Amino acid sequence: MKALLSLIWIVIRQERNALIRGLALSVTVLAMGVGLLGLSGWFITASAAAGMAGIGILFNVFAPSAMVRFLALGRTAARYGERLLTHDATLRALSALRIRLLQGLLTRPYRDLERLRANVLLNRITADIDALDGALLRLVIPAVSGSVVILGATIALWFLVHPMIALVVGGGYLIAPTIVFLIGQRTARRPSRQAEAALQAGRARLVDLVAGRDDLAMYGRIAAAAAHTRDAFARQAMARRRLDRIDRRTGGALDLITASVTALVLGIGAKLVQAETLTAAQAAIGVFAALALAEAIAPVRRALAEIGRMVPAARRVRSSITSEALSGVVAAPVSSGPLRLDAVSFSRGTQGAAIIKDLSLVLSEGKIMALTGPSGVGKSTVLLLAAGVLEPTCGTVKWGNTPVREFPPKARVLVPQRSALIAGSIADNLRIAAPEASDDSLWSALETTCLAETIRARGGLESRLGFRGTGLSGGETRRLALARALLCRPALLLLDEPTEGLDDATAGRVMANLRLTLPDAAILMASHKAVEIAAADHVLPMDRAH
Repeated sequence: MKALLSLIWIVIRQERNALIRGLALSVTVLAMGVGLLGLSGWFITASAAAGMAGIGILFNVFAPSAMVRFLALGRTAARYGERLLTHDATLRALSALRIRLLQGLLTRPYRDLERLRANVLLNRITADIDALDGALLRLVIPAVSGSVVILGATIALWFLVHPMIALVVGGGYLIAPTIVFLIGQRTARRPSRQAEAALQAGRARLVDLVAGRDDLAMYGRIAAAAAHTRDAFARQAMARRRLDRIDRRTGGALDLITASVTALVLGIGAKLVQAETLTAAQAAIGVFAALALAEAIAPVRRALAEIGRMVPAARRVRSSITSEALSGVVAAPVSSGPLRLDAVSFSRGTQGAAIIKDLSLVLSEGKIMALTGPSGVGKSTVLLLAAGVLEPTCGTVKWGNTPVREFPPKARVLVPQRSALIAGSIADNLRIAAPEASDDSLWSALETTCLAETIRARGGLESRLGFRGTGLSGGETRRLALARALLCRPALLLLDEPTEGLDDATAGRVMANLRLTLPDAAILMASHKAVEIAAADHVLPMDRAH
């Protein structure tokens, strides 16, 4: 609950003025509703009493009827303004919160990001943030405005009607619904959490089913994967049915509170009228105000259905968002190299075995260095250290005199073994790195990676790729990612087996073109292939815990 309250406070601070105006309008709506029904009850009762007393001709019907019309029209206008202000402010605040969530995720350790599945990330960014829109709209604003109006109505009834009636209305509507909410949210928490977890699992499985349908069909697992997906949605439906039962019981309890308070007010009012302490018209104000205040406690029912998904969503979001932009590290201006690793060691965790131990290297601008050695010796880890996405356990990684993490991101580009592509055109995938790049620049990058002819044969830059870039072979995917990296014109280019999957002739042309395209760049690559090693100016053999 602390995480939810913390996020609510963040949203309130960000959209303070709009939310204050929206809250004022929400109070106005409820107050006008209570005033409208109370005045109408008084008007009808007073008119009937005047008629029975034979003085109806002297009764002024114009002032109360005009007030009834004013309250009815004013309530409609205030409701529209309240919806407009609160929803607009909430959506703006959640959009900013979603950006902060993305920024926070991007600053997490690289190994954590590697383990974060795309569908899980998508659900967190969308569903978790969407779950929080009800925190203000269906929890905070209704609770505050309802409490204010109930207190205001209690004070008004104290002076206009009778203190006893005021105490019954105030106590009944402030205490009893709070008890219902506290009991109900404890009861609804588990099924609400289960419904949300099952929904997210179903969505993730559905994404996996669509993305892997070809492989699943090949191995005859389509039916099993579909049943697995249906099972998640069935569990979500079962949890929703439990929530519906709780919702109906809560609604019944709130209706019973309204009926009980109204009946008590009616009974007390009748006795006071018989005792000639009150007039019938005054007693009617209390009865109709009690009926009208049912609107102030109605949001309790909706909040209970969503509190269970709000709280875990708030915990996940709160743990990931940042208070500052990205990492708080200001990128240093591009300076001259070389890339220098001095006595660098790296291990996973405090007790993990060393993957890299006392590694030192110097790579000058305009030079290529190949890291060689068997798989698992840490070549890819060295690239991650040089890119600044991993922190060395000890030692330093610098570009010139600047720590590599402060080096501008676009000046240090890493092309890993498995690069991410998106569904869209070839141009869309390339312009991720350089949104303003011209078509000529895109074709030049494709020519450098010996991919231009393949792309022309597919239909050019506007040819489409499928989900996660499907439609290209492994070697073509790798070269498209390399072409995208070249558009950044990096000073430091880090490559993990860049020509894997290519024949030696094509691989040789790609390596030669790289040197021509980036003559001043320092290029560090992990390599197994002889053609890549032959293109390097320096070769650094590595063994375990180098």
